[in-house]
Amino acid sequence: MSLSPIAIYKDILPKTNCGDCGLPSCFAFATLVVMEKLSLKDCPHLEKSTLDTYQVQLDDQHASGKWVKKDIQKDALEWAKERSASVRIEDLPDRIGGILRNDGERSFLELPYFSDAIFIRESGIAKRDGSELNRWEQVFIYNHIAQGGRAMPRERWMGLVEFPNTVSKIKSMREHVELPLQERFSGHTDELLKAAESIGGIDVTGENNSADVALLFRPVPRVPVMLLFWDGGGEDEFEASAKLLFDVTVTEHLDIESIMFLSERLKQLLCGDAN
Repeated sequence: MSLSPIAIYKDILPKTNCGDCGLPSCFAFATLVVMEKLSLKDCPHLEKSTLDTYQVQLDDQHASGKWVKKDIQKDALEWAKERSASVRIEDLPDRIGGILRNDGERSFLELPYFSDAIFIRESGIAKRDGSELNRWEQVFIYNHIAQGGRAMPRERWMGLVEFPNTVSKIKSMREHVELPLQERFSGHTDELLKAAESIGGIDVTGENNSADVALLFRPVPRVPVMLLFWDGGGEDEFEASAKLLFDVTVTEHLDIESIMFLSERLKQLLCGDAN
């Protein structure tokens, strides 16, 4: 039997989400172990006997190429569905917002998603036109359902670095989200404004911020995101800069992995490279 991220999380790791490995959750650690980016020994809380038992099996699994990216996506989706399985559709408006509707047989939730909407049913999640979200988007939504903390946004903004257990993600945010945004839109703020409008972004430039462009997004109702952008050039010849900010309540609604996914998805949609 192969060791999937769920198997490693459930059967091997302490499930404390202590962060001592540098990651925000034991499941995130398990995923990277399966992808051969981390070793089990990077968890400081495992006994040597446990390491000896499972590391050989993992080595064989890695050598055979088992658990490629597609498998990781499938396992992450199964885990996210399992996390959210106990939440009733009727309880979702209080947890994550949206409007409860009925198709004549069953209740479902209509949830705003960027500039569109998605329908959440017991049978799955689909876009308004009936097509499915991609797997990572589904993982994001199911995790949001599982964690939804009912808190309403307070419009108090914080950078990722200000939240606990995010040290391991600061570099990723910079390299995979903020740098691509500043490179794509340096000298092209008009294109940034146009791209933002197409996905429901609101121009709030000048409202208590010093950025050349400030954009407010509501990917889902309870999770607003602010993008601040300073354009480059001019007499000072400074480089462009981009910064994502999150409402102080964001960790009540999303785990750190989901915050990172949402950030990368926003970057993809703005830059026009989303699948």
